[in-house]
Amino acid sequence: MSQLIDNRRRRHGLRAMLALVSAAALVAGCGADLDELQQWMEQQRREVKPNVAPLQAPKKFDPQPYAAAEAVEPFSTQKLAVALRRDERATSTLLAGELKRRKEPLEAYPLDSMSMVGSVNKLGLPFALLRVDGLLYQVKVGDYMGQNYGRVLRISESDLVLREVVQDAAGEWIERNSTLQLQERGTAR
Repeated sequence: MSQLIDNRRRRHGLRAMLALVSAAALVAGCGADLDELQQWMEQQRREVKPNVAPLQAPKKFDPQPYAAAEAVEPFSTQKLAVALRRDERATSTLLAGELKRRKEPLEAYPLDSMSMVGSVNKLGLPFALLRVDGLLYQVKVGDYMGQNYGRVLRISESDLVLREVVQDAAGEWIERNSTLQLQERGTAR
């Protein structure tokens, strides 16, 4: 048995010795490659010349005079006064009568909260029946309703047409026609 142990030790020692010799050979081989690599790098540095494009000369700066100094400042009171006068003229032509009259009860509600539920003729005049906030109102041609100075122009059995005064995207007051359709029994509010 001791001989078996001795054989194992010898083999183990032999393996360790082979590993050491292999490692030494590798290190020696790397060292030779390292010298060769450094020589190649030196040769490349000597042969290669950097090619850098020359910088362009800066462009000459030509100062420009500030021409907007004489213009009207956009936030000045002068410009504001001109805009207010223009708005007053537009308001006075289209809304003059609207602003002076007494408001009617249905002008407190937006049109989308109203629904036409019927129409009736009284003494030969057409009346529309409107439901607003659970209450029923009678409206005739010439009455006002809605929050945009809406005046009833025409009433038929199926709809009511009115003229409204609204501001467009540019802030100008314009007239537009709106229609309130008769609501079917199932869709009335």
